[in-house]
Amino acid sequence: MRDSRKKEFIDTAIKAARLAGQVVFDHLGKISKTDINLKHASDFVTSVDKESEKVIIDTLKESFPDHHFLAEESLKECGKGTYRWIIDPLDGTTNYIHGYPVFSVSIALEYEGEIIVGVTFDPVREELFWAEKGEGAFLGCTSLKVSDTNMRESLLTTGFPFRKKEMINTYLKLFKNLFLKVSDLRRAGSAALDLAYLACGRCDGFFEIGLSPWDIAAGSLLIKEAGGVVTDFDGGNSYLRTGNIIAGNPAVHKKILEEVKDIFKGIADK
Repeated sequence: MRDSRKKEFIDTAIKAARLAGQVVFDHLGKISKTDINLKHASDFVTSVDKESEKVIIDTLKESFPDHHFLAEESLKECGKGTYRWIIDPLDGTTNYIHGYPVFSVSIALEYEGEIIVGVTFDPVREELFWAEKGEGAFLGCTSLKVSDTNMRESLLTTGFPFRKKEMINTYLKLFKNLFLKVSDLRRAGSAALDLAYLACGRCDGFFEIGLSPWDIAAGSLLIKEAGGVVTDFDGGNSYLRTGNIIAGNPAVHKKILEEVKDIFKGIADK
């Protein structure tokens, strides 16, 4: 039987994700230039990101006032408590600004350094991906399992290193090497959704450089609970710290890791 506290965590996270998703969807196509600010080069934030984040934090605080938060738009860790929520109120902001319908809300709960709850919600398709550590991963009520596709027939997803543009040449070498060994590659613009799609078998592998913890925390649990593998570029577990991540079904992950180690030779995770 599931622990009642654990059920409260996932139920509240789902509630927060749906409420935030409604905010995001309601404002789609309605924001103006005055609603958009530039955080860093090629990295935008809108008033919707901030409103969505407030809804999430307020909802979580109502049930868990003693918990702490690491949220994208807060840009700082609010305390170092045992439980910490890692929040991306709008993953895929650039897509959202342009009306490109690939974006999501992503919420994870970390307990003593380990992700134990993960929720990713796509408000356009109304798809809810969620996972609890040790309880499996789900799309709505349907249990998820990563694919068993081999490398040659695989579909990989990725994202360009817009936060680490100095690594573009190395990244493009990796992109080329992998592209020649797989069926195809996609770059959709929401890492959280890429990881959710991997967990349900819509794609088979994922790699990216320089992501933030809120981009990948929930998705990493979805994949692990669906039978997949998630590591950093050295094959270790520091992807939340480094932002460099490889994920996939076991066979595809192994092949991507081999290519990454050959091209990056460990430099990306130093």
